[in-house]
Amino acid sequence: MTLTASFISRLETKVAQQLASQRVGYLIGAGASFLDGHGYPLAASLWDCIKLNVQTPERDEIQAKLDGGADGIENALDLLDDGSAVEKPHRHLVTEAIAKHFLSITPPIDSHQIFVKRLAARDELSIPVFCLNYDGLIELAADIERIRLVDGFFGLERPFFEPLGFQERVALPHRGPRKPQADWRKGTIHLYKLHGSLGWFNLGANEVRKLGLGTSTPSGAKRVMVPPQHRKAIDTTAPPYSPLWSDYRGLLCHGPILLNRLVTIGYGLRDEHLNAVIENALGRRDFTMLVFSYALTDGVFARWSPKKNLIITTEARCSLYGELGPGHPNLWQFETLTQNI
Repeated sequence: MTLTASFISRLETKVAQQLASQRVGYLIGAGASFLDGHGYPLAASLWDCIKLNVQTPERDEIQAKLDGGADGIENALDLLDDGSAVEKPHRHLVTEAIAKHFLSITPPIDSHQIFVKRLAARDELSIPVFCLNYDGLIELAADIERIRLVDGFFGLERPFFEPLGFQERVALPHRGPRKPQADWRKGTIHLYKLHGSLGWFNLGANEVRKLGLGTSTPSGAKRVMVPPQHRKAIDTTAPPYSPLWSDYRGLLCHGPILLNRLVTIGYGLRDEHLNAVIENALGRRDFTMLVFSYALTDGVFARWSPKKNLIITTEARCSLYGELGPGHPNLWQFETLTQNI
């Protein structure tokens, strides 16, 4: 066996072992919704997809920053923000444009159906999924497969946000030989949408409601979707984001219940707000992280690849507990991973 083949074989074995272990959480990025071009756009092409839905003069101002060398839409929005208390409208116009474009797309959902079915089959009370995407692919897949999913909202026509719902567990009572007994219901997916979602709206005075994925913004309301811009770190300190992020930090770092593994899919490790928590978790001896992404920048790969409790799998290069090796042809793909979870 060649050195390359040996490395790939050991990588696949370790990945399979980790994915089959207990106390695994998942962090889902945009790459998991791209679906080989049949899903939602990645950050690099996002502006070209949405710019016609942004009104002028803001559209022209954003375009001027991009033409002047801004590194993507997030950087352009940062450059247009002067830091004043009364912020400019650019990022909220971008959020509305993203929502409008996303609602025009109908991606295939079969891989997400496989994903939620495999998670629900795990022998654990709850499976945490931290999602950075605005789309509703995971929720729709769970609906189709009739899988119990908790996203923090409860109610019928206008579900309200109640973060304590993530702490609830379901027990099914039955007759015992001498007295009633109960069995815990397993396989509930806990979905933490850390950057908000299509269908979430703030109706005023922190009155956050879920009105349906395809709902247009009601008069006087704002979408609960964190725009791609530096103020997102401030946004996430207010409801409904703050309790979602509190659980993210708790499950990775503070407890009382801790994950032993975090699997990131389609996330390029470039959000320092997320990475600060991950860095702390990697300081634990009982924690392992698995990164699956089409590609990582040279700087990102150099920063994370030496870590001894981390596995990186990309198309061009991999790292196995600090040992560098060649890339994998397909293990980094969401569609492939769903077959192995």
